Amino acid sequence: MNRPAQRSFALAVLMMITMTPFCSWSTSLADPHRFATVPALVVGFMGGKETGGVHYIAIQLDRDPERRGPTILFNEIALGGGSAVGKDWKEGVRLAVAAAAEAIGEDQRNWTVTIKNRSYGSLTDGASASSAVAVGIMAAWRGDTIRSDVALTGVITADGRIRKVGGLRGKLEGAAHAKIHTLLVPMGEARTPEWDLYELGRQYNVTVIEVSSLPEAYELMTSHQP
Repeated sequence: MNRPAQRSFALAVLMMITMTPFCSWSTSLADPHRFATVPALVVGFMGGKETGGVHYIAIQLDRDPERRGPTILFNEIALGGGSAVGKDWKEGVRLAVAAAAEAIGEDQRNWTVTIKNRSYGSLTDGASASSAVAVGIMAAWRGDTIRSDVALTGVITADGRIRKVGGLRGKLEGAAHAKIHTLLVPMGEARTPEWDLYELGRQYNVTVIEVSSLPEAYELMTSHQP
């Protein structure tokens, strides 16, 4: 990304984080960019115990008039950049772009997508945030607002299915600490031999809902009216 583009994107991210962190803006003639920010759940280990947290992923979506895309840019450690992300995280974003384009009937060759991961950790990996990224891309394109009290975790597939992830107990606890009141998890993962997220959610005042597809998660996470 060249320096003028970096400055423009950094300013947009600053506006999103300090003013309206979950909003999406639709395109106007004066501003061809579209933006969204989505929460993402992470887990780590501290003192041998699994702990969860929430960070935010800023998305900029632009149209490529020459249809050379999808072009995906990861704004990482460089000037104005976000936190570093690993190979699996990036592959998850590529699947998210494909799934979002499929869900809204757009040709992903028309898109340039810039992703900035805002995390306290020096490196984030894994694809569990990919479904949330897909929701963010759709919201940016449509101009819908992402709800501030809902988070989603799950691995997205190119055809929009949401697959299972791990660390859900820690993620639920992290969501509760971040004042998120609804947690969307992949179908079949709310109650397992390892945990009962429904009961744990009641203890933390978090409603747990299972979802199986991108359109289903999108309706629960945004202002979009079907």
